[in-house]
Amino acid sequence: MASSISISQSQPFSNENHLKTQKLRSAFVYVSLKYPSFQSGFLAQNLSHPKPKMPYRNVVKSATTAEKPKKRYPGEAKGFVEEMRFVAMKLHTRDQAKEGEKEPDTQPVARWEPTIEGYLKFLVDSKVVYDTLETIVDKALHPSYAEFRNTGLERSENLAKDLEWFKAQGHAIPEPSTPGTSYSRYLEELAEKDPQAFMCHFYNIYFAHTAGGRMIGKKVAEKILDKKELEFYKWEGDLSQLLQNVREKLNKVAENWSREEKNHCLEETEKSFKYSGEILRLILS
Repeated sequence: MASSISISQSQPFSNENHLKTQKLRSAFVYVSLKYPSFQSGFLAQNLSHPKPKMPYRNVVKSATTAEKPKKRYPGEAKGFVEEMRFVAMKLHTRDQAKEGEKEPDTQPVARWEPTIEGYLKFLVDSKVVYDTLETIVDKALHPSYAEFRNTGLERSENLAKDLEWFKAQGHAIPEPSTPGTSYSRYLEELAEKDPQAFMCHFYNIYFAHTAGGRMIGKKVAEKILDKKELEFYKWEGDLSQLLQNVREKLNKVAENWSREEKNHCLEETEKSFKYSGEILRLILS
């Protein structure tokens, strides 16, 4: 019943509008037949003022604006090296770095009780890793590796001098052990088939040694070497500038990587810490 009332109430209004429309059409036809110039003028006026349309550019812009903003990775604005640094810092403990999130699995370095024998194992296995890194870069199995020849960060020759010094002091130099040889083999495999993962290890090994590595070397020297500074912890030239040069080269190489390749590189950071940590713990053996 309610719907029938609604329809009947709207009927007179509809008829009235229909009659008005018919009258206007009749008037237009009459005037157009009597005065042909009226019709041509009317059409010309309407054609010269078409209805405004939304520009195509605005349509595209509106659609683009509606898209989700691109995800930004921590440090991305400063270059890929900053992304690697951010991920690496997260894997430190809070006493090692303010950004650290990892729970400590060993006692702080200040409480370490290193021995000459353990430290020599660490230096020997470290040399195996640096020998491997520098050989890979020299051979340049991947074209981008050639960018990192003669950076000034190389450590192999310096370690050879330190081991000669220990030998001259009457200490027996041990053979390389599993932590060093395992890491060496892994780096060789990555260098051949996975350049992004290899560059992650390259960055973390060299840069970690210039920071936390130097601090550990100083603490160990104070306890067992009468504060002697080894060649392992010396660089020719301004170290900060050497590091900056390598940062720029790494950022340049990474510009040619896809986002997926960059993420793959970042994901390798944890393995880098694992292998390096096993070698570092030799100091306490």
